[in-house]
Amino acid sequence: MKTSLYSFLFLFFGNYLYAQVSDFKHIDFTRADNIAKLNNGASLENLPLLAHELTSSLPTEVEKFRAIYVWVCQNIKGDNTQFSKVNKKRKKLKHDSISFMRWNHEYKKIAFKKLLKRKKTMCTGYAYLIKELCYLSNITSESVDGYGRSVESNIKALDMANHSWNAVLLNNKWYLCDATWSSGYLNEYNVFVRAYNDGYFLADPLLFGKNHFPIKQKWLLNENITAVSFVNAPLVYGETFENHITPIYPKNMDLSINRDEEVTFSFKSNKNVLDKNIALIYYIGIEEKTLKIHNKQNADNIISFKHAFKNKGIYDTHLKINGDIVATYTIKVTKS
Repeated sequence: MKTSLYSFLFLFFGNYLYAQVSDFKHIDFTRADNIAKLNNGASLENLPLLAHELTSSLPTEVEKFRAIYVWVCQNIKGDNTQFSKVNKKRKKLKHDSISFMRWNHEYKKIAFKKLLKRKKTMCTGYAYLIKELCYLSNITSESVDGYGRSVESNIKALDMANHSWNAVLLNNKWYLCDATWSSGYLNEYNVFVRAYNDGYFLADPLLFGKNHFPIKQKWLLNENITAVSFVNAPLVYGETFENHITPIYPKNMDLSINRDEEVTFSFKSNKNVLDKNIALIYYIGIEEKTLKIHNKQNADNIISFKHAFKNKGIYDTHLKINGDIVATYTIKVTKS
């Protein structure tokens, strides 16, 4: 039985590597979003009732999931206290993963009680709630544990998992989403700021793999992502997902080149990006400097351009699209 199931999963994922929100461009999510808004503030004490209120009047599976997802993102707050506690324990037990997993299993019980009572949680709570509401709505969803990369946790090795998100089965295809990072962010004072980011909803698997790597690699949904490519990838941001920009090249964040050597940059965008809204920048202190780019090309929604680094030094180089930084590279320029 296990063998046949594994074979099924292999064939299944092989057939649907690039499922993403663009599959539903014919769907208007306004009604689902309005239902989520109408139920703003609803209690978590009766999850079956909440699931019914969110989904019963919607005609399609994806609209039902949309209402669940948006409601969770807009009604559940990130809890920095829980995150800090888990992060400290993770660091303390970084050489004893079994002990950490045992502790984390027990702590989840406390975290879930706090979620249901106060609507505050961390990533595992978001993923748990999405999964439970989907189950009550006859939608197949899984909680996915793995590694998340961000400015704060730019991990360089897959030592201990630090993040959770969801996979959801819609129209016989698996899709990926991250309600935690959709819901908002912690500001410089570690206070949660609610700011919905739609880019993490049914995200492009290739972009999602820039800052998400699952323990169970069947959830990658893109055969081009590996553990090595994940830890070496350029940093991407919430704005990358908001703009639906997928950096393609350079593949690695850290580059070492010779002086006067040209570097090709490229990214994928399903929306038209004007030339004036594409920039390559770096900073000297707080002053932003623009690098001259040339040879711009656009083929099949992949935009590319080049820059020649003429001076020695280390450049924290940022790709800027529509006024937002969407990818970061560290480029070391040496003598030729």
